[in-house]
Amino acid sequence: MDDVGAWSEFNVAMAGATAALAGLVIVAASVNIERIVRTATLTSRLAAAIAALLLALVASGTGLVPGVDPTIYGIVILVCTLAAAWFQVHATRVIFLDPEPAQHARAAKSVAGFLPILAYLAAGIALTAGHESGLVLAAAGCLIAIVAAVLISWIVLVEVLR
Repeated sequence: MDDVGAWSEFNVAMAGATAALAGLVIVAASVNIERIVRTATLTSRLAAAIAALLLALVASGTGLVPGVDPTIYGIVILVCTLAAAWFQVHATRVIFLDPEPAQHARAAKSVAGFLPILAYLAAGIALTAGHESGLVLAAAGCLIAIVAAVLISWIVLVEVLR
């Protein structure tokens, strides 16, 4: 199996990027926090986006631990993925239970948040099973988490100003 350490440069870049992005999302949201917290769908979607970024941060950071065993790495990814999944499942539930008639594209609002969860779930399973694909899937999960979180955050910040 590929050595986790071979991915150190990627993990350094992704840890820095996800940490910075999570901070920027929180700061951007704080500007309109009063309006965001008034709408449960926006609050839960933003929380899920931040959870996905934190998942990517923890996965990248764990990949930087010297000599980390791929199986342990996979277990950490699985545990953190389950935590992030809770936020996405909660956001999806809130979106679908929202009585607001203008609430449209409910499924589309949920799908983007599940993409990094699915990638990291596959990565964690592959790593714990000893498959080489786990490291590539973890990298894909990180990139997908960044794209999904930026997309969701942008949509939330635009929706709050409508």
